[in-house]
Amino acid sequence: MPTRDSAVLLIDDNDSRRHELQSILEFIDVPKVWASNCSAWEQVITCIDQPLQAVMLGECSSPELLDGLLRALKKKDPIVPILLFRECSDQGGYSDQVAREAIGYLEHPIKYKQMINGMQQAQIYRENREITQSGTGRGSSPELFRSLVGNSRSIRQVRKLIEQVAISDANVLILGESGTGKEVVARNLHYYSTRRAKPFVPINCGAIPADLLESELFGHEKGAFTGAISTRQGRFELAEGGTLFLDEIGDMSLHMQVKLLRVLQERTFERVGSNKSITSNVRIVAATHRDLEQAIADGRFREDLYYRLNVFPIEMPPLRERIEDIPLLVSELITRLEHDARGSVRLTQGTMMGLCRYSWPGNVRELANLVERLVIMFPQGVVDFQDLPAKFRELTDELSIDSGAIELPMMSSIVTREMPSLDPLADSMPRLPSDGLDLKEYLANLERHFIQQALDDADGIVAHAANRLRLRRTTLVEKMRKYGMQRTEEMM
Repeated sequence: MPTRDSAVLLIDDNDSRRHELQSILEFIDVPKVWASNCSAWEQVITCIDQPLQAVMLGECSSPELLDGLLRALKKKDPIVPILLFRECSDQGGYSDQVAREAIGYLEHPIKYKQMINGMQQAQIYRENREITQSGTGRGSSPELFRSLVGNSRSIRQVRKLIEQVAISDANVLILGESGTGKEVVARNLHYYSTRRAKPFVPINCGAIPADLLESELFGHEKGAFTGAISTRQGRFELAEGGTLFLDEIGDMSLHMQVKLLRVLQERTFERVGSNKSITSNVRIVAATHRDLEQAIADGRFREDLYYRLNVFPIEMPPLRERIEDIPLLVSELITRLEHDARGSVRLTQGTMMGLCRYSWPGNVRELANLVERLVIMFPQGVVDFQDLPAKFRELTDELSIDSGAIELPMMSSIVTREMPSLDPLADSMPRLPSDGLDLKEYLANLERHFIQQALDDADGIVAHAANRLRLRRTTLVEKMRKYGMQRTEEMM
């Protein structure tokens, strides 16, 4: 649907069709329609001061003029969605370059519902290209937040699995609690696949009533049911050639599970109210926070569908199991807010330690909400431990560092984004708790942590780990023996 500040550019030498399409676009509430014949496109482009939701190219007396328009559009907005008209294409009215850049075709005479579908397709295309190119959808670094932020062992394993399966067309099932970032994994799978130039279309199966989900997935014909006043494409058609992300698949009704299973098996489907089969070429990525094996045992999920979806499972760990990633996540979230000009904030070491000791039932989503709240409450300020909401303070009334607490090698000023100090070492050192600590035990825990991290990064090769720690190999072996750390013959 049109957004509040969007506009559409319509270029067509057919005056009657151009006026007709302009009327339809205005009828569906497109805020601004720029319409012109092909020879005057240069004057029109110089006047456009709004983002273009779509460009519609019709008949043109000279294909060279359209090529020049295309170059100018791509220079102004590299990801602008371009829609062509089928009859002009069939008559050879477009060059190969223009045809390659198009995301879809419109049929004439065009109805307003078809126009809405075309605008929806353009919106999905733009949103996905913004995400895959910028990482946030707002033009920032490609690695910003949409990449899987963190350096914990579990997140490194998730990255490895994505790398292994992305280039295939295998169905992927993403498991994990709500808020762990399952859609982030799905978007990464799409971005690193051969389908990245095609749409990534998400749908939350649990948020749509069961009686409407079939229409949402497969589309419907005019008059198929009460309220179906025109034909509509479903998500399978919108995702053609790309990736369809079925979020919360565990909430899908048994009736819809049967229909989905048929599509996965036969790669064809019919719109609601139609007998015409439509061939589907989409990759399915599903996600759920539910235990599907238990749901199968309870009769709430089909076993055959489960095995169709679970070709390649990826499990997202909850945030409480990768607390060493919290400083990196906080830093990334603040960077994201700064880039969007929504403010900034800094966290002290004590604040970060308090966050690391919280259980995070809402996972990364809860952390993102907290950071945004802190930015609103303390704009451009420094957040101390006592400034945190009560539930964080209650669990960490006596913030201490002991053998059961998180090790703190990542708690540097760079990661926590704390304000600089006059003491060059102050920002990188944790503060001494008010009730003191067992220094010998703390240093031993810290040393053990670094050794284990070096071994993990070196895939268990002791010599490589020793180089990373600036130790002799024999010294590292002795320290491993001291801490009872296992080593294999390959490692030695």
